[in-house]
Amino acid sequence: MSSGEPNRLDSIELLECLDADAKGALEARCRWRRFKAGDRIVERNSGDSDVYFVAEGAVQVVNYSMTGRDIALAHLKQGGYFGEISAIDGKLRSASVVALEDCLLGSLAPGLFIEQLTKHPIIALRVLSCLADIIRSCDERIMDLSTLGAVERVYRHLLRMAEESPVNPGQWVIPALPTHKVIAAMASTTRETVARNMSQLAKSGIVERKGRVLFIRDREQLEILTGALEVEPPR
Repeated sequence: MSSGEPNRLDSIELLECLDADAKGALEARCRWRRFKAGDRIVERNSGDSDVYFVAEGAVQVVNYSMTGRDIALAHLKQGGYFGEISAIDGKLRSASVVALEDCLLGSLAPGLFIEQLTKHPIIALRVLSCLADIIRSCDERIMDLSTLGAVERVYRHLLRMAEESPVNPGQWVIPALPTHKVIAAMASTTRETVARNMSQLAKSGIVERKGRVLFIRDREQLEILTGALEVEPPR
């Protein structure tokens, strides 16, 4: 990389602690590839154990049910990374990864990734924090699948994606609403179920869609529909 040229690892949050020289050296040790939307990047049970950095675009970590239905485990945007589990334990991939958009990925050999964890404790701590988040997310999904129906899981996923507007505090939005197919995979249901219930929410005035932005107009009612809030009985 020549002087003044942007580093392709600059957007990777995990590596923010590295200075420019260390980041430049690491970028040079990565293998860089572009993928088209829909391309399969890694396969479940494959022996590839590199760690991948998402420099551009977005990817989805998925598994498949016995009937072949997508079960999405995570949605990673620019700045994210994946593959650390196989790099750490040396075992086969636990899930597949598919490009949601055209993307640019840098892959780092497992030995080089472990070297970064050893040299930079703050990176190791961030990886530990990410692994803890994965465990918590899996626990939540197990509870959802055990206790909620498909409709409630869709609503719960919308609540998890919602962010409070920095411009209008108290207003909740999903700034880049995924496709019905992606939401269905995250909620372990069908695209038709998502489409039908999104339509019902819009007709009820609970949500309003403008382009790819979804405004949650009545968060409290949406929480009631998921069972997250109990309705007070009339007195």
